[in-house]
Amino acid sequence: MRYFLGVDVGNTKSHALVADENGRVLGFGEAGAGSWEAVGWDAARLVLHDIVAQALAQAAVSKDAVAGAGFGYAGYDWPEDRAGHMAMIASLSLPAPYTLGNDTLVGLVAGAEEGWGIVVVAGTSNNCYGRDRRGREGRVTGAGSRFGEYGGAMEMVTRAIQAVALAWTRRGPATALSAAFMAHTGATDVADLLAGLIRRRYTLSSAAAPLIFEVAARGDNVAQEVVAWSGRELGSLATGVIHQLGLAAESFPVVLAGSLYKGGAPLIEPLRRTIQAVAPGATLVHLEAPPVVGGVLLGMEKAGLDTAVCRQHLLESVGETRAAG
Repeated sequence: MRYFLGVDVGNTKSHALVADENGRVLGFGEAGAGSWEAVGWDAARLVLHDIVAQALAQAAVSKDAVAGAGFGYAGYDWPEDRAGHMAMIASLSLPAPYTLGNDTLVGLVAGAEEGWGIVVVAGTSNNCYGRDRRGREGRVTGAGSRFGEYGGAMEMVTRAIQAVALAWTRRGPATALSAAFMAHTGATDVADLLAGLIRRRYTLSSAAAPLIFEVAARGDNVAQEVVAWSGRELGSLATGVIHQLGLAAESFPVVLAGSLYKGGAPLIEPLRRTIQAVAPGATLVHLEAPPVVGGVLLGMEKAGLDTAVCRQHLLESVGETRAAG
């Protein structure tokens, strides 16, 4: 029996998963932030060892029995990052071949039936990655608003705050977002809200994004436009990757990964229209499985296993494991 390891390391949580060649989940490990950008290289190495040890122990599998592995890392963004990540993985002393990529890669493979297509991440911020059927890759910078990439929760909140400021200065229409943010922060009026945000008495983080959806659902035009803007911006990330990979005439999945998609159609439909205006054959797929599943599938792929045979078994086994937990 061959065994496979998947690892998904993020800026808030990190997971490891062990499964056998039939797609049966045997072990799971979890910890907090493990990206070197979040915790530094030394702590990142400790997190990696911790989650892998947890998963292997639960599976009762030794390192030597691992036939392939897949690692997805937040913070693995540029060629200069490769050496540090390879050194961390080497410290595990795994004898198996492995694939290393950004954490968007494991999300794509977990959600795309054939392991290729595009993934658009909308969580605290945003990201987008693509892989075509030949394995060529496309991406955005992953640096968010600094490089003109918008659509995640923090960018949505920032856009909504700007709308409140535009309303207060009479440069834009009135919006119920003003009252919602005042209630959320405890500000006495809009001037106090804006001054407090500038002087850091008040904070409106990505956690305030659900307020925008709530105000939009009550019919506020400004809030509705903020949500639609986020959808269009997320769609534009995908269209960039579509152009990079020449996928406009292809049929392929666009995997939606991240908590912001809980906002539903007001966000997703503008995204869909933006993408399908460029690539009519694109279809949206919600990521249901944990992204770490993609790491296991990459490990299987690296070892030469036909993942089409065991993919569904793996997804079902993960679902059963989560339900039991």
